[in-house]
Amino acid sequence: MWRPWSFPFQMMQKHPLAIRWFHWLNFPLLSLMIWSGLLIYWANDAFFAFPDWFYKRANLEFRLSDGMQYHFLFMWLFAINGVAYVTYTALSGEWRALIPGRGAFAQAFQVVLHDLGIRKEPLPVAKYNAAQQFAYTGVVLMGLGSLVTGLAIYRPVQLGFLHALVGGYQNARTIHFLLTVSYVGFFLVHIAQVVRAGWSNFQAMVTGHE
Repeated sequence: MWRPWSFPFQMMQKHPLAIRWFHWLNFPLLSLMIWSGLLIYWANDAFFAFPDWFYKRANLEFRLSDGMQYHFLFMWLFAINGVAYVTYTALSGEWRALIPGRGAFAQAFQVVLHDLGIRKEPLPVAKYNAAQQFAYTGVVLMGLGSLVTGLAIYRPVQLGFLHALVGGYQNARTIHFLLTVSYVGFFLVHIAQVVRAGWSNFQAMVTGHE
């Protein structure tokens, strides 16, 4: 529960320890997944996303074996962290603050207007605003999509039902790549929003209090 502490400056307990651990573990794990994925992607840049000099400058060339070993290792750690996060959120009741409710689309639109400086009135005080609810719920679903498409690519024969579910190998690879691009976009927006919100918002994810 998000509640004020009994201090004169009214500090608030915002994020439980478990949520903070899941958050801070997820960032390096996902970064390592993207890095190792690029080592694999170098072998077949099907979408011509990166020029040759990019792979050379980033030391990503001729490391397919390294990429596969690292990617499959961190895949399980990423999956375990994600399952633990979803399980804790469901059992602790934290999901009530995260799942968009009735009228969330209209509220999220107001958040966008506020962030653009068009809406001048302050937003309602809440642990997460509607735009954050959509973003954080969406990134969890993205994680599920990455896991499903990754497994479909990794074991297309043994996990034939997943292979069929995502529409085949090439479709799984395309979705997997687009989800990776989406993570990078999410990171950039997330970091920009944290900077915009100020130190207290960052502090809340470190100490749990705001």
